Amino acid sequence: MRKKPELLIPASSLEVLKTAVIFGADAVYIGGEAYSLREKAKNFSLEEMREGIAFAHLHGKKVYVTANILAHNSDLAGVEEYFTQLGDMGPDNGPDALIISDPGVFSIARKTLPEMDIHISTQANNTNYLTCRFWWEQGAKRIVTARELTLEEIRQLRRQIPEEMELESFVHGAMCISYSGRCLLSNYFTGRDANQGACTHPCRWKYAVVEEQRPGQYFPVYENERGTYIFNSKDLNMIEHIGDLLEAGIDSFKVEGRMKTALYVATVARTYRKAIDDYLESPEKYEANMDWYRKEISKCTYRQFTTGFFYGKPGQETQIYDSSVYEKEYIYLGIVEQVTKAGEAQITQRNKFSVGDEIEVMKPGGENRRARVLGIADQDGDQRESAPHPRETLFVKLDCEVCKYDLLRCKAFA
Repeated sequence: MRKKPELLIPASSLEVLKTAVIFGADAVYIGGEAYSLREKAKNFSLEEMREGIAFAHLHGKKVYVTANILAHNSDLAGVEEYFTQLGDMGPDNGPDALIISDPGVFSIARKTLPEMDIHISTQANNTNYLTCRFWWEQGAKRIVTARELTLEEIRQLRRQIPEEMELESFVHGAMCISYSGRCLLSNYFTGRDANQGACTHPCRWKYAVVEEQRPGQYFPVYENERGTYIFNSKDLNMIEHIGDLLEAGIDSFKVEGRMKTALYVATVARTYRKAIDDYLESPEKYEANMDWYRKEISKCTYRQFTTGFFYGKPGQETQIYDSSVYEKEYIYLGIVEQVTKAGEAQITQRNKFSVGDEIEVMKPGGENRRARVLGIADQDGDQRESAPHPRETLFVKLDCEVCKYDLLRCKAFA
């Protein structure tokens, strides 16, 4: 019998963490307010972290905390204090593992939190089995493989490392132009260090060429009449290759996106949850449901799709040359926080919608229901024709029954 892999989903906030748990994640990875590689993400205060971990543990799920910066001397004392604070949460109420890339940070974690599981981040460039063995001997439990590895290389890793050592690989999300995310472009152009969590994503910008002897003369690099985005990779998507990922011996299927919305997280988590479960039940069932997976995964924002390095070195077809714009088929309206006695859905509204609109109710179990908005009321009970202001608490009457944690979305305007 095949071992069931972990589905590991990112969360940028407490709301997104809860969404990930409800919509199918086995584990969630988050960042604290420091020492994480997503400075622009909302990230978690210690109090939010406690609440999120408690929610996940209540549902039988795990939470991993990222501390994967490449630390400078000035960071080290703060890292030790931060790990001490995480340890003070206790073994039952604290994180289930730390994700670390820097050997110095690793040594602080081993000293400060000797019982804590440690996962070695993809930032550590884990590309061969001797590197994996090295980290195992230091006390690491899991390696996050470099994104540049093929499935065959991962199979070779699996055969050459201890059976108890876990392998985690990215299976979905944005791809970085630099080796395992170790990029200098952001620092060079803006002074904000990607390896310290402050990436400005210059790989998504449009570029021109300047010839050394003709300074100030900019020559566009045309792929077509709209120009070219020469560093802009398509997004990774392995939803059609679950069997190959399992056969390679990957223990944890990781989704990228610690700056993504609840709609993105719910869509990806639910789709991969169903795909994994269907495959383990029956490869034939998985194949029969492939159109549903493809259709659902395209309902979140994405930059077209690729299989990355899994089947060999990517070619020019994995780049997007004419645009850096996301594909966006659906808009996030809100998640049902509770249902009133009158059957109204209480939400914190995220995007505009109006009475009479047809929307979609996205249920954690996999069902999508079309619904019409019959009424919108604010906290004072005043009726609204539309909801144009984000972050308002609203009570929405629909022509179908809703449940707590259902997610409301609608098609994006063309």
